[in-house]
Amino acid sequence: MKPFFRFALFIPCVLMGCSHNAYLEQSLSGSIGKDKAWVEKQFGNPNTKSSRFFGGESWTYYRIAGGKSSLPLFNFTPHECEITVKFDKEDRVTDYGYSGC
Repeated sequence: MKPFFRFALFIPCVLMGCSHNAYLEQSLSGSIGKDKAWVEKQFGNPNTKSSRFFGGESWTYYRIAGGKSSLPLFNFTPHECEITVKFDKEDRVTDYGYSGC
């Protein structure tokens, strides 16, 4: 792929705030097809559970993923990571997503 096209594909990702976390991506990609018990064992209890329109559930996890401190009082502002795992009617992982990680 030519450098210009790589750059052209990179710009929309930066503008939309895309982030790639290789460790998290590897952990989550291995969850496709696994059941709820496996996900709960790996990631713990979800912070929220919600029903999906066509059946199944969506679990959301919130984690603190670093942050920054500011002067003069060195206040710490954490970055919150949101991880979503989606299950089908058979309670198997069909999709996942994350932001802010």
